[in-house]
Amino acid sequence: MTGPPDFIAATPEVPADVLSELLRVLRLTGSVFMNGHFSEPFGVYSPRQWDASAPLAHLRHMSLFHLIATGDCTITGEDGTTWETSTGDIVLMPNAIEHRLSRGQPKQFVPGPDLVSEGPVKGCSVVRHGGDGPDTRIVCGFIESAELVTAPLFRTLPSVLVERTRDNPVAGMLASTAGEILRQLDEARPGADLLLGRLMEMLFVEVLRRHAASLPPGTVGMLAALRDPLMARALKQLHADPARHWTVEELAREAGASRTVIAERFNTLLGKPPIEYLTGWRIQTAAERLRSSSDSLAQVAEAIGYDSEASFSRAFKRTMGISPGAWRSAA
Repeated sequence: MTGPPDFIAATPEVPADVLSELLRVLRLTGSVFMNGHFSEPFGVYSPRQWDASAPLAHLRHMSLFHLIATGDCTITGEDGTTWETSTGDIVLMPNAIEHRLSRGQPKQFVPGPDLVSEGPVKGCSVVRHGGDGPDTRIVCGFIESAELVTAPLFRTLPSVLVERTRDNPVAGMLASTAGEILRQLDEARPGADLLLGRLMEMLFVEVLRRHAASLPPGTVGMLAALRDPLMARALKQLHADPARHWTVEELAREAGASRTVIAERFNTLLGKPPIEYLTGWRIQTAAERLRSSSDSLAQVAEAIGYDSEASFSRAFKRTMGISPGAWRSAA
């Protein structure tokens, strides 16, 4: 996904330009990897898919989706928290946590990877497991990105998000996208894997927007910042012109606030001062440009506001843990 889906539109809760830019540089890649057919009783264990302690883990990120196509399922997180889901529910696990899927009273929880068999759609395995009771169909997918340590968008989300689409006209976009995913799996036409990936990306963006719109007062993090009118104006300025030699005073003036207020709002909602956020955004933008263009390091440095290739390289390595050249080679 080289850019955000075309359907992203501005709402009072989420300014489309800033959110779209955030998603663009994350370069989301979606895929459907499992078409699961279960019957009660069943119990499946899914290990953690993303390990923050792994070497250079901050350079990649994975989130999981479960689409409850039919039936019911209990999802149990690694801390014992449970979520009851049913037909039409869409479950997003932003950090791909360890969890269990079950219905009824299973005698044991079988590791999911042990159950897979090759399916008709490239890259999507089929799982059949359980007893002789009522059926539950679960389609599993993932969203992967080069979400960097400088852009903790996923890490400020809850461990599990459940969107209910059944009998909910407001969730029409989610329901129709999920329905198209199921149709592509069932028909298994040539090129289905590519379409499924794009549909998962669209599904992720819509779930993200709906979650942002439902955040209660007092929430912190990037999505909460985008809902704050003052922060939205300030972020729009920084994202539109990252190469500018910004000061807090200039940013406050552009956003229509005092220096003290803008600094306090950044610290409260994002946990860092404005210029530190700007540095992270510059590095994230540079990382995307290094991966997607043939621009020289000097050209990338100049485009994001660094006076020299050497100063840019130092800032990049300080933030990312590797040099710009190494990042480009590994991307």
